[in-house]
Amino acid sequence: MANTKQPDLKEPGPSDNQLADFKKSHKSEQLTTGYGRPLGDRSTVMTVGPRGPLLLSDFPYIEDVQRFDRERIPERVVHAKGGGAFGVFEATDDLSDICKAQVFKKGSKTRVLMRFSTVAGESGSADTVRDPRGFAIKMYTDEGIWDLVGNNTPIFFLRDPFLFQMFIHSQKRNPQTHLKDPNMVWDFFSKHPMATHQFMFLYSDRGVPDGFRHMHGYGSHTFKMVNDKNEFFWVKFHFRTDQGIKNLDPTKAKILAGEQPDYALADLYNAIAKKEYPSWTVYVQVVTQEQAKNLPFNPFDLTKVFSQKQFPLRRVGKITLNENAENYFAQIEQAAFSPAHMPPGIEASPDKMLQGRLFSYADTHLHRVGTNHHLIPVNNPETNKNVKVCTYQRDGAMQAGHNHGGAPNYYRNTFNGPDVTDRNRHLEHATFESGMAARHEASDDDNYSQPRVFYRNVLDDRGRSHMIDNIAEHLQQCTDQDIVRRSVAVFANVDDDLGRRLAEKLKIEVLNKTSTPPTFRSKY
Repeated sequence: MANTKQPDLKEPGPSDNQLADFKKSHKSEQLTTGYGRPLGDRSTVMTVGPRGPLLLSDFPYIEDVQRFDRERIPERVVHAKGGGAFGVFEATDDLSDICKAQVFKKGSKTRVLMRFSTVAGESGSADTVRDPRGFAIKMYTDEGIWDLVGNNTPIFFLRDPFLFQMFIHSQKRNPQTHLKDPNMVWDFFSKHPMATHQFMFLYSDRGVPDGFRHMHGYGSHTFKMVNDKNEFFWVKFHFRTDQGIKNLDPTKAKILAGEQPDYALADLYNAIAKKEYPSWTVYVQVVTQEQAKNLPFNPFDLTKVFSQKQFPLRRVGKITLNENAENYFAQIEQAAFSPAHMPPGIEASPDKMLQGRLFSYADTHLHRVGTNHHLIPVNNPETNKNVKVCTYQRDGAMQAGHNHGGAPNYYRNTFNGPDVTDRNRHLEHATFESGMAARHEASDDDNYSQPRVFYRNVLDDRGRSHMIDNIAEHLQQCTDQDIVRRSVAVFANVDDDLGRRLAEKLKIEVLNKTSTPPTFRSKY
C-alpha cells in the first residue's frame, strides 16, 4: 500500500513574511532605469508594429537584459552555500599582557560580520549535509579589517597546502559523470592518513550540526600574538556557542536536505528577526615559545589540537549577532574574507596551511569579486569611521571610491603623501627562520595519537557507535573494495576496536596495519 503520510510542514517564521513586512514599511516609488531615467512602461518591449521585430533603440529593455545576463558572479569554489549576519564583538576581558591589538581593549565594542557555510556543495545545495561548516568572522576594527576565517572543527584534513586542491577535487564531482563519488572521497583518505583526525570528527555526531547557531567555531590554525613589549605568544582561537551544542540525527538531516534545503539559513535569519540573538563566547589558548619547543608534535600542524588540560581556555569576549543582512548578494555573497587581514598584534604562524591561505583567499576575491572589491561597503575598512585608508594603490576596474584624489601616487615623496608615523607600533614582529629550502615531507608526522585520544577519551560509547555507523554507511557506497579495505586499515591504526568494528560492519578482513611512525618532536 502506498505511503500517504504527508511530510511535516515547518512553522512559518519571519523569513516567510519578509515581503509583507517590507510592504508595511515602504511606499511604492517611481520606477527608473539603472541610470535614473523614469520609466513609463515596464511590461512591453518596443516593436515595429504590434507584431514586428524589436528595436535596438529600446534602451530600457537592452539595459535590463544586459544586467540580468550578468547578475551572477563566480560562486566560491569551496564554501559556496552559506548565510550570515552582522553583530558586535565585545572585549570583556583584559588581554593586554599578550596582545596589543586595539580590538581586545577591555570594554571596547567592534562591529562584526559572520558568514557560515558548508564546504563541498554548490550554492544551491542543502545545508544539512555531513560536511564541515565554515565559520568566518570579519571585524571592522579601529586598525583595519580583521578576518578570522575558520571552521566548526579545531583541526583540518591536511597539513600541506599543496594537497588542498587535490583534496577539494576528491570531495567535489566526478569529472565525467558529474556525480558525487564515494570512491574519490575514500581513495584520497586512504592515501593520506593525516586526514584521520578530521575524518573522525566529521563522521561523529558533530558532523551534522543543527543549523549554524548550535555549533562551536575555531580559528583552527595557530596564530601569533604580540604585546606592547614586543613579546610574542602562540594562540588558538575558540568560539563556543552560548546556545549549546545541538546536532541533527542523520536520518532527519537527509529528510531536511530534500524538504528544507535552506534549513540552517532560515533558522539563523528567523532567530535574529525574532530577537533571539545568537552569541558565542570567545576564548584563546596561549602557548609560550618555550612550551611550543617542547611539544611532542609540530605546534603549527593543522591536524593537531592543543590539550585544553595543558593549555586551558582563556576568555576574551563575546560575539552577538543582532542584525540580518538587508540584501543577501550585496552583503553576504560579495563578502570577501582573507586570513591575511590582521591588525597589528595578530600575525600568522609558520603553519603551512595558513601560509598558503594568506595568498589564496585574497587572490580568489580579486578574481571572484574584482580588483576593487575592498571598496564594496561590506568589505570596506572605512565602514569603521575611525579608519582612513591611505595607500599608493590606484585605479583598476570598478574604482568607485575617491581613488585618493590628487595625492601623490608614489613612495617616497616630498608632497605630504602617506608615510609611516609609528614604526615601532605597526611594524610586524621579527621572526627568525632558518633551514634548507626544500619540499620537506611531513605526511607521517604521527597521524594517530590524537585521533586515538578522540576515539577513546572524547567520544562516549554512544558517540563511538554513531561514528562507526556513519563511516560504515558511507564506505558501503564505495564500489572499489580495495579502497574500503585500505580505509579500514587506516582506522585500525587509531584503535584495534575501531578497525575490528568497522570490518565487521563492512564484512571484510582487516588489512595489516601500517607501522606507526616515531613520535614527532617539535623543532620550535
